[in-house]
This record gives sequence, C-alpha cells and structure tokens, in this order.
Amino acid sequence: MKLINNMERSAFELLVDKQVAFISYRKSGDVVSLMHTEVPKELEGQGIASVMVQKAFEYLEENNMRIIPRCAFVMTFLERHPEWNRLLDEEAAA
Repeated sequence: MKLINNMERSAFELLVDKQVAFISYRKSGDVVSLMHTEVPKELEGQGIASVMVQKAFEYLEENNMRIIPRCAFVMTFLERHPEWNRLLDEEAAA
C-alpha cells in the first residue's frame, strides 16, 4: 500500500480495495497539523488507519517535517508508539 500526499486536498491518502482512507492536514512551513483520520466503513477493523499514520509519519520524517496531532486517532497512535514523539512540534510537546 502506497501513501499518496494529495496536496490539492491537503490529505494523505491510502487506496485500499478501490476505496480511499485519508488523514486530512493543515501545513504551515515545516509543521503539519494532522486534523482527521477516516477509513471507509467497509475497511474498518483491519488496521488500515494505523498503517496510514505510520506511513504518514515516515513521509514527514523523511521530509524534515514536524507534527501537531489534532486528531484523536493520531494522538492514540502516539500514546501506543511513543518513539514517534520525536516528530512533535514544540507547540504540541508543550
């Protein structure tokens, strides 16, 4: 599964079984606020959201970006995977 950064829609997208799961974001400089994660109902419970967040974090780290988690799912993911806290922007870490 390949993550697509759809800059026109301000969303990271993952195409799964001809359906699109996404994380919407807002970007300001090198800081990305992750706003909302959504997985189509038919794909729920398969770990798609976790895979998508992991891939988004990898993309952001490779591009020297920082994050501000505004989405409850992303916040929960960070609690379960504190190694990714290294991407937190100073505002989010405070």
